Amino acid sequence: MLVTGASRGIGEAIARVLAREGAHVICLDVPQQQADLQKVASEISGSALTVDITSADAGKEIAEAAQKRGGLDSVIHNAGITRDKTLANMDDKQWDMVLNINLGSIAKLNRYLLDNDVLKDAARIVCVSSISGIAGNLGQTNYATSKAGVIGLVNATAKQLEDNAKGMTINAVAPGFIETQMTEAIPFAIREAGRRMNSMSQG
Repeated sequence: MLVTGASRGIGEAIARVLAREGAHVICLDVPQQQADLQKVASEISGSALTVDITSADAGKEIAEAAQKRGGLDSVIHNAGITRDKTLANMDDKQWDMVLNINLGSIAKLNRYLLDNDVLKDAARIVCVSSISGIAGNLGQTNYATSKAGVIGLVNATAKQLEDNAKGMTINAVAPGFIETQMTEAIPFAIREAGRRMNSMSQG
């Protein structure tokens, strides 16, 4: 199994649960997180893979690591970033960076893994979206757009996989606001708005 963004936060928690259930987890994160990533992978008897998922060679590097273990049963696309601004105050770099990592990397990696038969029969693809992708959140224009795009990508890819005789599936999950190292950098007002969305119209 592959978990992206596995050095901390939600990704680390996912990797630990999967390992506890008996899976060998390939823990992936950017080179800057190598120390934390190696620690997590070592503690769960998994593998650490440092790759920039937006790089041109990301798919190839991931596929090579996966093929050493006979391919992938599951892929959990968890890697993501925030660069929070309102649309009026956002520059192109902030917009492109968030969209490329949170959405573009998922589409490109899925395409590579499917085209190169890296995924096993009945493989499961899970993409981490966000409540911000459903309800929006003031000051998170690029992040909300990327996470809404994840849901659209999943729905479109699911239709493609319906015609795949290998029995693969793809789904999205949309967590509410969860305190992680990433969210610590989010401005207080935006964090509070996210917390309020956690309680919207339940039941």
